[in-house]
Formats: sequence, C-alpha cells, structure tokens
Amino acid sequence: MVLTMSYSLICGVAEQTGRLNLVLLFGLIVLGGTSAARLFQALRIPQVVGCILVGIILGDVLNLITPEYIEKLEPFTMFALGLIGFMIGAELRTDVFKKYGRQFFVILFSQGIGAFLLVAVGSSAVAWFVTGDMFGSIAIGLVLGAIASATAPAATVNVLWEYKTRGPLTAAVLAIVALDDALALLLYRGAATGAKALMGTGQDSVLLTTLILLGEIAGAIALGFLAGLLLHFLLKFVKAEDKILDFALASLLLLVGISMIPHIDPILPAMTLGITIANLMPRQSKGVFRLLEKFAPPIYVSFFVLAGAHMEFGKIAPWIVVMIAVYIFCRTGGKMAGSWFGARYSGAPAVVRKYLGICLLPQAGVAIGLAILAGQQFDANLGHTIIMVVMTATFLMEILGPMLVKVGVKKAGEIGMNVTEEDLIKTYTVKDVMDTKPTSIAENLPLEQILEVFSTSQSIYYPVINAQSRITGIITIANIKEMFANKDVAGWLLACDVAEPVLDRTMPKKPLEEAMERMRRYDLENMPVVAHDGSDKLLGLLDYRMVNRKISAEVLHRRKMADEMASVTPTG
Repeated sequence: MVLTMSYSLICGVAEQTGRLNLVLLFGLIVLGGTSAARLFQALRIPQVVGCILVGIILGDVLNLITPEYIEKLEPFTMFALGLIGFMIGAELRTDVFKKYGRQFFVILFSQGIGAFLLVAVGSSAVAWFVTGDMFGSIAIGLVLGAIASATAPAATVNVLWEYKTRGPLTAAVLAIVALDDALALLLYRGAATGAKALMGTGQDSVLLTTLILLGEIAGAIALGFLAGLLLHFLLKFVKAEDKILDFALASLLLLVGISMIPHIDPILPAMTLGITIANLMPRQSKGVFRLLEKFAPPIYVSFFVLAGAHMEFGKIAPWIVVMIAVYIFCRTGGKMAGSWFGARYSGAPAVVRKYLGICLLPQAGVAIGLAILAGQQFDANLGHTIIMVVMTATFLMEILGPMLVKVGVKKAGEIGMNVTEEDLIKTYTVKDVMDTKPTSIAENLPLEQILEVFSTSQSIYYPVINAQSRITGIITIANIKEMFANKDVAGWLLACDVAEPVLDRTMPKKPLEEAMERMRRYDLENMPVVAHDGSDKLLGLLDYRMVNRKISAEVLHRRKMADEMASVTPTG
C-alpha cells in the first residue's frame, strides 16, 4: 500500500513538472526507496534491489532524476561511499588480519586478476568480431577487464548487515570488497596506459602511471590514518552520544571533502579511518559505529536509488547486448574460479572456497566511476561502448548480485550469527522465553507454609492461583516481610490475604519486544502469562532479568559458533 501511494505520488509529480527542487526530489527518493526496501524485505529479497528499481523508475522511466541532478548530487554520493568505507573498517580489526591476513591477500589478487583476464579475452574477441579492428578491440578488452575486477562494497556489505551475518565467509567478503577497489584502480591505470598505447594516444609511461597511482593509494591511506588520530583525540574528551556522533560525522565529512579535491575514491581513506578507530579504541569505537549505523539507513537508501537512476536502456545497441552478456559471463567465471583457487591455495575454510565467488559479483560505484573516466579518456565510440557495457552489467549485477550474496551466506550458515540482543528480542514471542513451570502458591495456603515454599525456590515473585489455576494475585518476598512485622496476625493469614493485585499480564503469542516495553514502562520485574485476553488461566511467567540472561547467552552462543566455523579444516 505504501509503495503504491509512493508510486502514484511520483507519477503525479512527473505529470505536473519536469523539474524538481533537490529537497522535493530527495523526499521522493527516500520515500520511494524506503517503501520498496520494506516491500522487498517482506518478499525475502535484499532491500537494495528495491531501492535500485525505484531509481530506474525515477530516472530512466519518469526522467525525474536527470544526469544534471546526478552530477549535482555527486558530493552526497561521495559521502555515502565514505560512510560505507568507514563502516567496513569497523570490521577489520587487528585480530581479524592476524587470523586471515594471508588468505585475504591471496584471494584478493586471485579473484581480481581472474576476472581481469577472462573479461579482457572475451570482450576483445567480441569487439574484434564486430569491428575487425584488432588493436582497438584489445584496448576495449583491457579496459573492461580492469573494470571487471572491481566489486561493489555497498550492495554486498548492505546484505551482510541486513541479515546479521558472522563467520569466516563474512570476514573474507568484508576484507575483499574493502581492498578490491585499490586493486581495480591499479589494474585500470595499467590497462588504460596499455590501451592508449594501442590506440596511439598514450603519453605517460607505464612506470610513471604506476608510481602516480601508488602515490595516490599511499596518500589515501595516510589521510585516513591522520583523520583517525584526530577523531581518536577528540573522542577522549566526549562522552555524550550526540557529541560523539557530531565529531564522527565531522571527521568523515572532512575526510571525504579533502579526498574529492584530488579526485580520490573516498572508500579507501574512509576505510582506513574506520580501521584506525576500531583498533585504537576497540571498546569506545563500538558505540561510535553503533550510532552511525542508526544514522545511516536513509543515506544508504538514497545512494542505491541514485545508483539505479544511472541506467539508460534506450541507448543500448544490439551488438553491445552481446558484449554485455560476455562481460557478465566472463566476470562471473573469473571471480568464482579466482576465489576458489585463491581460497584453496591459501588454506581458507571450506565455506570460503565454496561460496566466496558468488558473494563478489555486485558491482557499482567504482566500476561506474572508472567507466565514466574511460569515456573521458578515450574517443567517443570506445568511451560510449565501455560506459554502456559497464552501466548495464552493473545494473543487472546490482539486481542479481545481492540475492547471490544472500544465497552464499545462507549456505555457509552465517545468517543471524551476528545479532544483538535487540535483534533477537524483535524475533521472539513471549512463549519462546517464558518460564512454563513457575512456582505458584495456592490462594488458601497459610503464611507459615508460604515460607516453606520460599525456602525451596529461588524466585522472588510467586503467582497466587485458585483451584481452577486462575491467577488471583501475586506475592513477593518484600510484601511477606511486611506481614511478619505484625506477629499478632501473621499466624492466621492466608495467601489470598497478603497477595497484591496483578498490575499487568501478557499472552504467549505476544511479541517479546512489546511485553518487555510494557515491563519497562510500568517498572515490572515479572509478568504473568495467561491463555488469552480476558482469561486468568496461568500458563507461565515472564521474568525480565531471566529473559535478558537468556538473550545474552544466545547472542554469545551464535557468535561462538560463527567463530568456531573459521577453524574447520577444508575438505575435498
């Protein structure tokens, strides 16, 4: 319903005006993207797919997000990429690199070069068959091969966060997508230099180009590290959550803004910032990342909607369709074969070897940026071909890729292994955690016998029930103490005489989150569980402290299971 209303609103605006101010446009982007994300989440499809489809509707269909708007919103896109890089850095702590470091780098180069080689050969063959120009075809193949090595960290990581994954496959995916952009940039610079030489337009030497690129990467890492030191220093003097968020966002904005001056991809410096904070202040940084995680959803939604708005299906020539198919097929084969070989060679766990390849297929920001850069560096025909192949393939893999990421982590058994207490509470009902055999007291039980019940039980809260097992009140140790203050009457009091009224009750099928919220609101340590509304038949007891202990134990158990999976020896 919400999605239908959003779409109707968008269509109405589209009919009335062809130009929107940025505030109104952003409202449509966030409303449409969020509605689609909720719908696709209900359909058990990654939310990012819905956001991208909304972007296509707003861009290619309704033409509300024009290329001019996309260009104006480039600073926002850079900030979103920076935020994604920063959150990736949170996962790359020193202990992770100590445990998986060699595996990460072997797999990184194996899958990147695998995609580069297969796409370069396949694309060159198709272009040569169509154009008959051998050197021009090889040039196209080299550039497309280099771009193919890039993986979209945003879409991939968004799926991992959405499904709360944890384990060796998740760790490998996070590390690869975090470092993959640097490898793609390195390959692109070399490929672009070779392509220019083949086209007779090259001016700089391969050595000079490589040195410039290595300098950019080193500078990006140094910039992120310095920003991390600054944020670390500032957070020493701040405890309030709102101020922590202010300083973290300010540091990230400054970092992204400085990166944009020499046109450096903000992901690498932002990731370095995240790694620096995560390792310099491991405890306090968890609060920083948690605050940014709550702030980030509208940013992510807008970013993926804008990514979908880049598509222009009307400009695709028939022979380019073949090139796109070859590009996707060869890139998929290269990523999967390269990941398998790298994981096997480095001794990675079996789940990494089996499923890492299908988790590295989404492609977006860096690939699009390199394609646009290629369009500026080469002649119109070559540039147009590269842009259309990459943009269309990126769109298709942004739709299919997140679903494949979900399949991979599900097959690896890592979904739901990184949940928090709040996440678990949202998935439980009262029945899942209630005490089904609470110690109850008959309403006609004398006070002296009540004391005997106390001596054999650790509870501090006792439901009082009648002959039909219906709850008539509650007794706590505190109010029994008050009764014994008056020894003259204590001897003839019954449970029904000292019982307090039941302030609230719940039912087995009630969401646990709702029941615990009522307990917090009314300051209740315990709550009786009855059969249904209007019923007093006692079925169990909800103990606030016991529930929290159970939830915490389950979180620790899942994380322990995920960490133990990393030690499983590869087989086969």
